Amino acid sequence: MGFVTANEKARLGKPAMRRVLELGGSMRFAIALLVVLAIASTIGTVVEQGDPYPNYVNEFGPFWADVFRGLGIFDVYDAWWFVLILAFLIVSITLCVWRNGRKILADMRSWKDRVHERGLRAHRLHRELTVAGAPYQVVAQIKNMCGKLGYRFVAREVCADSTLIAAKRGTWSRLGYLSSHIGVIVICLGGLLDSELPVAMQRWVLHKTWTPSDAIESGDAESHRLAAWNPAYRGYAWVAEGKQVESATLFQQGESLLQALPFSIQLERFRVDYYSTGMPKGFLSDIVLTDHDGGKPVHATVSVNRPFTHDGVTIYQSGYQDGGSVLNLTAWPMLGPDAQGYAAVGVVGGSDRIDSRIAGDSGRSVEFTDFRAINVEDIDGKDNADASSDTRTHALLHTMGALLGSGAKSNRPVDKRNIGPSIQYKVRDRAGQAREFRNFMLPMDSDGARVFLAGVRTEESEPFKYIRIPADDEGTVRQWVALRAALSLPAMRAQAAQRFAQRTLPDSPPHERDELERHVQDLLGRFAGGAQAKNDSTSQPGGGGYRAVAAYIDATTTPHERREAAVSVLRTLRGVTWDLWQLSRARSGLPMREHAENDDAFVALAVDALSDSTFYGAPVLYQLNTFRQVQASILQVTRAPGEPIVIVGSVMLVAGIFAMFYVRERRLWFLVRKTEQGTHVLVAMSSMRGTLDVTHEFERLGGLVDEHLDGAGLEQLERHGPADGGRQSRGP
Repeated sequence: MGFVTANEKARLGKPAMRRVLELGGSMRFAIALLVVLAIASTIGTVVEQGDPYPNYVNEFGPFWADVFRGLGIFDVYDAWWFVLILAFLIVSITLCVWRNGRKILADMRSWKDRVHERGLRAHRLHRELTVAGAPYQVVAQIKNMCGKLGYRFVAREVCADSTLIAAKRGTWSRLGYLSSHIGVIVICLGGLLDSELPVAMQRWVLHKTWTPSDAIESGDAESHRLAAWNPAYRGYAWVAEGKQVESATLFQQGESLLQALPFSIQLERFRVDYYSTGMPKGFLSDIVLTDHDGGKPVHATVSVNRPFTHDGVTIYQSGYQDGGSVLNLTAWPMLGPDAQGYAAVGVVGGSDRIDSRIAGDSGRSVEFTDFRAINVEDIDGKDNADASSDTRTHALLHTMGALLGSGAKSNRPVDKRNIGPSIQYKVRDRAGQAREFRNFMLPMDSDGARVFLAGVRTEESEPFKYIRIPADDEGTVRQWVALRAALSLPAMRAQAAQRFAQRTLPDSPPHERDELERHVQDLLGRFAGGAQAKNDSTSQPGGGGYRAVAAYIDATTTPHERREAAVSVLRTLRGVTWDLWQLSRARSGLPMREHAENDDAFVALAVDALSDSTFYGAPVLYQLNTFRQVQASILQVTRAPGEPIVIVGSVMLVAGIFAMFYVRERRLWFLVRKTEQGTHVLVAMSSMRGTLDVTHEFERLGGLVDEHLDGAGLEQLERHGPADGGRQSRGP
């Protein structure tokens, strides 16, 4: 038979509900809840909250992404278990305050003047002395001294010849306990009010349902819309210039709800301020708010860190996008012999079929996704970083520069520049597969030449890979497109090979020129991706570019000969491309070109771009000519009634902690009794925290009482205060 203590018997004898209430109001239960909340808050800080679900799949993998989504890790602060813990914490602390608050208040009001002489002597801080004078005179002097020291006191006749004076100071520090605990309750209440709980309650009671984000425009049914009286929400409003909205969108893991606003938001103008370097300095939205009841329009400007509040709703500047800019474009063919550019008009956010006159379109469509009028890029820094690895010495210095010095510095030179407007679009085939492209309107300097950047990527998570297309004398890609079209024609390649052979071997026998012509024509055919020799195992139909040429070199030369062969082939490619360029100019109605100094750079870049174009994967390249920009602002619309509640709770928490730690409660007792030797005085002091400061204060107080109780001490107290101290004196 086990041994059961009396306390355990008493606990087991209590009703179950009472035991549950005691556990819920216990300190250990509240601390356990706080620890869980701290861990959950840490997770919410480390793991990015509210991102699209595919981002989490890429980061954690499909299995753990599903597990974490089920646990609410990706939206911790609105998870049901987090809200439930907050509710339990409120109940626990409320029970604790209810159980102990009445005792604390009663103890604050109590003077504790029902103590006996033996109890006073039991205090650690006490002393006794006998002074001359009548007891009533000593009592008066003690009262006067307590008042000077800031104590409140009461006097009670213990018996005919004894008087007890009970004094206290700083008892309101007990309120710090109540203030801190109530402050935590208020903070949690504010957090609950600003959480997902109001929306969840409407989903349960009013049967509101989430709808997929891509169907939010058509999801205007009442089951997907929250009323304007919703007490708390945090959504986003997308407003284009000149347009207005009357609702915001609430997002949750790929699903959305429409939140009606008590007013409409119209965007008059979106502005971006820039530094002299071209970097954005500030984003500002000039908006007009109009109440639905026909009130006077309110004009306001919202910028980052400068929100605007109207009718209990706070509007923040969250971001910006294109609002439907109109783009005037030229569509350049990237396949086939056609070199004619076709005019096109696109609207950001819209889609259209690719011009049927462009070869290889196969029913593809184009979707214009973004337009940026300003692009600040660190172009020079990248070039310099690449140049630093030209030799082993430079590579060593580059590595040492990266490892030495401040951790905040970069060994790469940074020269950010605005390289002009750009467009972004997707080309989608009939199967729904798409590639995304990003092209710049203006040419930029690269290694002393002017080039257009044409970027491509297959996944949104990938960076763009750019083709550098050389600009012609008119600042367009027209001549390079004509060169690409000429390369696709076998007859043009044959003529270019013939011109190159005659220009290279003018005095050689005809059979040598014919042999060189055949080799060059075969090289051009491989580079173009077609017309390979029959029964040639090195041929790669549909390939072309440097990849096809490199495969041929690897198959026909030894490892020791490959470097020299690659240099020779590259020189030949650039030479014959010059002749092909002249033929393409004649085909376009332009005169033959005399060789100039910068032509070599154009030809070299053109050959590189022709090789890279084999990876482009689209039949068309859109070049931006002019545009009419329309901006759109992304505004965060928040109604947070719990914010002032949380502020009040935080003030209460800080004030309570300050009171508990920095305000000491002290109680004094003076028992004055007449004896044969004179008037006997027993002095005792207690404090909630028996610190060394309390001991020193009692020693100073004892010195004043011991030396100057007859009146001189009060005069000294008024002049110097009790800190002047006295001699050390301890009780027996």
